[in-house]
Amino acid sequence: MAEERRMVTVGGKGSSLPSSSVFDIANGLSRLSIDSSALSKVSSSSNSKTSKTNAPTVSASFSILSNLTPDEARASLVVLLNKLLLSSSTSAAVNQLSDIILKDVSSSSNLQISFDNTIDGVSPGDFSVAAIAGISAILDHRSSALSVITDAIAALSCEALGADISAFNLNDSGDGSSAKDVVSVASDLKILLNGSKFVNREGDEPAVSGVPVVHGKFREISRLLHSSTRVQLNSAIVSNSGSSGTASSMCTTLFSLAVALKDLGNISYNRAKHIVDSRIAGDDEFPAMLIKECPRPDQLKALFASLVSAHSDEEYVKFSHDVSSLLVMVEQIISWEALAAFLSLEGRDFITSGDTSVGEDSAKTAGKKGAKKKKILGKGTTALVQFLKDRLLSMPIQTEVSQTVMVLENLVRNFLSLLDPKDLGFDTLLKKVKDIVESNESRRLPKLPKGTRDFAKEQMAIRERAFSIITEVFKRHGAAALDTPAFEMRETLMGKYGEDSKLIYDLADQGGELCSLRYDLTVPFARYVAMNGLTSFKRYQIAKVYRRDNPSKGRYREFYQCDFDIAGQFEKMMPDFEVIKILTELLDELDIGEYEVKLNHRKLLDGMLAICGVPQEKFRTICSSIDKLDKQSFEQIKKEMVDEKGLSNEISDRIGTFVKWRGPPVELLSKLKQERSFLENNESSLALDELEIMFKALEKSKCIDRVVFDLSLARGLDYYTGVIFEAVFKGAAQVGSIAAGGRYDNLIGMFGTRQVPSVGISLGIERVFAIMEQLQKDKNQEIRATETQVLVSILGDDSALAAELVGELWHAKVKAEFMIHKKVMKHIDRARDSRIPWMVLVGERELSEGVVKLKDVVAAIDYEVPRGKLVDDLCKRLGM
Repeated sequence: MAEERRMVTVGGKGSSLPSSSVFDIANGLSRLSIDSSALSKVSSSSNSKTSKTNAPTVSASFSILSNLTPDEARASLVVLLNKLLLSSSTSAAVNQLSDIILKDVSSSSNLQISFDNTIDGVSPGDFSVAAIAGISAILDHRSSALSVITDAIAALSCEALGADISAFNLNDSGDGSSAKDVVSVASDLKILLNGSKFVNREGDEPAVSGVPVVHGKFREISRLLHSSTRVQLNSAIVSNSGSSGTASSMCTTLFSLAVALKDLGNISYNRAKHIVDSRIAGDDEFPAMLIKECPRPDQLKALFASLVSAHSDEEYVKFSHDVSSLLVMVEQIISWEALAAFLSLEGRDFITSGDTSVGEDSAKTAGKKGAKKKKILGKGTTALVQFLKDRLLSMPIQTEVSQTVMVLENLVRNFLSLLDPKDLGFDTLLKKVKDIVESNESRRLPKLPKGTRDFAKEQMAIRERAFSIITEVFKRHGAAALDTPAFEMRETLMGKYGEDSKLIYDLADQGGELCSLRYDLTVPFARYVAMNGLTSFKRYQIAKVYRRDNPSKGRYREFYQCDFDIAGQFEKMMPDFEVIKILTELLDELDIGEYEVKLNHRKLLDGMLAICGVPQEKFRTICSSIDKLDKQSFEQIKKEMVDEKGLSNEISDRIGTFVKWRGPPVELLSKLKQERSFLENNESSLALDELEIMFKALEKSKCIDRVVFDLSLARGLDYYTGVIFEAVFKGAAQVGSIAAGGRYDNLIGMFGTRQVPSVGISLGIERVFAIMEQLQKDKNQEIRATETQVLVSILGDDSALAAELVGELWHAKVKAEFMIHKKVMKHIDRARDSRIPWMVLVGERELSEGVVKLKDVVAAIDYEVPRGKLVDDLCKRLGM
């Protein structure tokens, strides 16, 4: 059958060696060949080196592989050969090794490698790295397959145990705070169990509720192993001095894999034992057969201790071998779990029938009176169980009923072979599981892109209330509404945001124009004013903006901003005063709790940088660094300014002195006016005069107590020219900045028109929402998702009457819903669940007497009202 094996060629131009090929060659599933051009290249390179140097030849013995399994040893030699080819090593070493591999390793899966051989030009360190990489390739191939299979087996166990699977109801929050692989595993399990009537019959089982975390971590580490192994398999031999570091680096990833494997094996064993103890305990042969051969947790623990010791002693080849042995043991445990779950679900009938007639027998039995109710597994697990049955029934099984134990032993042998990665049937099983998870029949639950989120009805109720308050405040100050497109010409946005320009979302060219999603609402506003030749405009806008950022808690890629801007020539500093006054009104009326408005002036900041000795061309980039002081220490910022932006330590230290100044506005302003260096600098002197005017206005309007003068506030955006400010929430929720803004006198002029001085504020409403939602939870307040005032309840099936009554209420502008049902408690439950204050109940008696019954749901008081006076009476009670 050797002719039928796939051929794997190494050394070809542009070719790569994947883990799957190493695994196949090591297990006799594929044959190895070497590209002839690679051998020629090695030979010519060797001749060239020989003519230039007479360096001593290093030899290494195969004995380093003597404690490995045959497949691990073969994998090591294949990897070593590939590394030699990539290194253009001496032709003697390549030819010597290729002869051994092509003659022996690739010719027979039952080969016993001779460890007496030596390879000239190869050091022991090279052998060690190749051995670790070869074992890593086997681990990579087997663990990536196991991460798929183990989820499917866990799903079968959930049904065998009737387990509570509420722990699988996980969603990606979209802000980077959710573990991606944990959510992904939970999603796959829900797909497999979709429609199952077997789950959620029992209480919580730790070996089930822990599946997303344990399996998710294993999936994450398997992916990491795949990335690191791919690099090692296709990289040349490093110098002997560097081989130790390479070995240590590879084993760091393998150590993480070992920890994940240990956890995976333990949780799988616990599920298998629970199934045997609670589900199959009534059959004497089953428990003993199923559990006696399964590796135990103490064996896992002992093997793990061995590999930890090897790692500590830097015996990296032995350590890698022990990790491989641990994987094999975990595979065995999961196989026994699969068998336990399968037999629990299929029962004794499957074992004793032993042939394809089992389906017909079952059908006949089901037709008899008193037959068992049809089992309803999940859509995915049904397909998996049927696949296993078909495969097992196609294998030879002794069918004599008197030899049940022998039949069981035969069945176990066949079943476990299906779950052996070296068995040809394993790939078919793996493909089947992947098809189930990815098929249209059991479609993967849809997911949101990172950095976005949905808002449920309760959350929307909070949002709408917040938007209503914000809009009212904006209108109170005379602003008109404006809306602009979600995307702009790329040239409109570029060059306006400094270092943050890298976060702009660019769109593919679909219509001959280069466009980008808007980064904020300020630049589109400036573009609108410039396009329309406006010289004065006070506007507000509430809309979504987009940033190609890394999501984190409270930080999204799509979010709302609520902007208020004043463009035009007005009394000095009065627009600046007004936008800060608006900010305090907004946050006070939203009632989110304690906050402070940090304030600075861009000209004062520029003056400070000049006084400290910062070159003017570095003002903007240093401002971007200073702006991070709310998230990082000054030492971190100083390192960035010195190492990355070229400032001296002396200049950085001077900046550090000033940015620590913060306090009450009037007091700190007075202190700054006593600093001669600030008064002698034109920029800072002008800024101090402007701030004095604004602080007086804030004092008179009784909101200066909310403001803190803070010289560390920089606001990294390029377009600010004057006052800058930022509101920070001071409550328990850590959400960072909730609003920001400032003066930008030159932005509109950047579009080729006259300069129109402007100042504005932007409220980061998403973070405000997070605070409001948390406050609702802390107060245990129920959020009413609708504003329905009346539920029209028809006690019967008269839909026309429902339409008539609710139509009259809608005509009178009453917020009403209707329900048609014969049972009165269904109506009352609906009103209570939706917190609807009033009900209109109409049954046969009310119809015959020409009345309707009004019910005050909260007070539980009923009133009878003549049918013709329903609307008037109800409107009075509602205060309309």
